[in-house]
Amino acid sequence: MTILLLTIGSHGDVHPFIGLGIALKQRGHRVRVIVNPHFADLVTQAGLELIPLGVPEDFTTIRENPDLWHRRKGFQTVFTLIAKGLEPTYEALMQNYTPGQTVVAASSLALAARIAQDKFNIPLATIHLSPAIFRSTISPPKLPGLFMPAWLPQSIKEFLYAVGDRIVIDRLIAPPVNKFRAQLGLPPVHRILKDWWHSPTRVIGLFPDWYAPPQSDWPPQTRLTGFPLFDEHAIRPAPADLQDFLAAGDAPIVFTPGSAMHHADDFFRTSLAACQKLNRRAIFLSGHAGHIPPNLPPTIRHFSYIPLSNLLPKAAAVVHHGGIGTSAQSLAAGIPQIICPFAHDQPDNADRLQRLGVAKIIPPHRYRTPHVSAVLSDLLNDPAATARCTQIARKFIGSDPLTQTCQLIESLLPV
Repeated sequence: MTILLLTIGSHGDVHPFIGLGIALKQRGHRVRVIVNPHFADLVTQAGLELIPLGVPEDFTTIRENPDLWHRRKGFQTVFTLIAKGLEPTYEALMQNYTPGQTVVAASSLALAARIAQDKFNIPLATIHLSPAIFRSTISPPKLPGLFMPAWLPQSIKEFLYAVGDRIVIDRLIAPPVNKFRAQLGLPPVHRILKDWWHSPTRVIGLFPDWYAPPQSDWPPQTRLTGFPLFDEHAIRPAPADLQDFLAAGDAPIVFTPGSAMHHADDFFRTSLAACQKLNRRAIFLSGHAGHIPPNLPPTIRHFSYIPLSNLLPKAAAVVHHGGIGTSAQSLAAGIPQIICPFAHDQPDNADRLQRLGVAKIIPPHRYRTPHVSAVLSDLLNDPAATARCTQIARKFIGSDPLTQTCQLIESLLPV
């Protein structure tokens, strides 16, 4: 059968689908990836077929938008982009869909796939990469602008969600979604992020239950498999001079703001000062060389990209913004983390990592040299955190989330 993988977002959103595509192809399926052509080389290097969605400049434009990582504006920025892309995404999907021969697996933001499912009853699995996607009044995620402590009565939590849907979420998302649905002869939908955006046939969470235990008010069609951990290590080797740097001294601290963070100048300047204050070696990971302070000392190196599975097991700690991919790789490597969360799912991931005992949180407004160096020093010298990191890393032994995910997708294949 043909499997259409539809994903929208940055490298952290695309990598899991590439890993899944490779696994599906190895199981004998034809795999086609609908994604922005910014990722064309990655798709083809993985041996998968590309269906381009838009032009590379679309990806660059959104990545360079400073509002993307704004605590309050980030949500609106993302869903405004999704609204503009509904029709071309729908067309790319339907032009490559053959009834009875095709199954679709789509990421959280691929609302066009849900519209196609409602129109033609296509077999669709919605794939969520992080638990922040799942609403719950039992265990609410930590989201920017959402004040929902555990002690609030459940009825109040339900009321807050309903108010948020009415005055914020549906006001932004429902008009373009329902306008396009009307063009297709479909009825309008409401409270879009409550239930509708989950496929009614299958929802897959690419994270384990020990990271986010399923709640009874999650969609009942949800299945959790685990972190996919794909990071290009099989198709993109580590830099040749990395091993020389690693062998030249103590294990470095890794600082990485993520591939989509296009405004990390202050992050790296502060990180440099903190490392110099602690006399620690470091690696700065960023595809944007302009973010890196000039004239780095020999104890600190900048690399544009290193597969984290090749690097983090040899690092002392990692400092990042809380993306689910970096969080998972750090857990698998068994090293402590410092999270400086900005927006989207980052605060929720940070909260879960801290509750697991493997991370400390530094809010963006407190990411200053004295505080960063103090928290780093405490974390690196905390034997309890080290033991907990080792304990969590053992949970990855023997797990095979990609095979489980493939099986769930295959269960949707027409008989």
